[in-house]
Amino acid sequence: MSEALLDHATVTMAAGSKSFASASKLFDPETRRAALMLYAWCRHCDDVIDDQTLGFYNASAESEQATQHARLNELKAQTARAYAGEPMTEPAFAAFQEVALTHAIPPAQAFDHLEGYAMDVRDERYETFDDTLRYCYHVAGVVGLMMARVMGVRDEATLDRACDLGLGFQLTNIARDIVEDAEAGRCYVPSEWLREEGLTFDDILDPGQREALARVAARLTRAAEPYYASARIGISRLPLRSAWAIATALGVYRRIGVKVGRAGATAWDARLGTGRGEKLALLLSGGAGALYSRARRSSTPRSMSLWQRPRPDGA
Repeated sequence: MSEALLDHATVTMAAGSKSFASASKLFDPETRRAALMLYAWCRHCDDVIDDQTLGFYNASAESEQATQHARLNELKAQTARAYAGEPMTEPAFAAFQEVALTHAIPPAQAFDHLEGYAMDVRDERYETFDDTLRYCYHVAGVVGLMMARVMGVRDEATLDRACDLGLGFQLTNIARDIVEDAEAGRCYVPSEWLREEGLTFDDILDPGQREALARVAARLTRAAEPYYASARIGISRLPLRSAWAIATALGVYRRIGVKVGRAGATAWDARLGTGRGEKLALLLSGGAGALYSRARRSSTPRSMSLWQRPRPDGA
């Protein structure tokens, strides 16, 4: 059963996130196993809410909100059963149970992540950048917290940096996927940013508005930069192989953001990513960055201007 879970998680990661799948190979075997299994759970929850398989819509893609609510409630119930130590038959939840119990992932973090899917089910819109960051926390920042625990991190200062990495990742994703999200009826861009460019939600799918939309996307990628910078400082606190993996993933996602920012109106003509040669170069630079960060650990405190994650009780 144990190897079957790992095989399932490996296939899930390879299909769902090629960028992180490459970086995850740098982890030591135990950490990689846990990272893959945590990702498998996140991917499964995302797919269940949207009636997808590994990111692709099933035949009944147009789900009623009531059905999505029922799916969300089932995910919450299964997560609670996993924490209670009950036998799990769904591979993604069996994988999550192993990771959550082995690495003492706080239940609040798992349920914070499920709240991100609840925000989609409620069809929330995001008026301000802080509202967008709140969504980013639930879908990605808290995943950074859980991943950091898998890598042995327990101090709150480093956990803050791990959350920042997730926020940077998600801001990049939002910029890259603005049009794709709008096609699915969703928008994570601050409404006030759209209005400042004379745009509404309906304008996102208008090819004649691509120049204005590109300015919004570039603004998102610029907004991600201080979160990437903060996360980079936290890398020195990780074990060396984990530091290398995370530095590589940071480089890959940031490069995608740079491409989105530079592409202008053509940013959505094809899905932007990194090629094999770029990934190899970023892997090497990630290794160098991990070593450099250990040699010159920064004591720079986290900027108070950055969005602050919810604090654990008593922190």
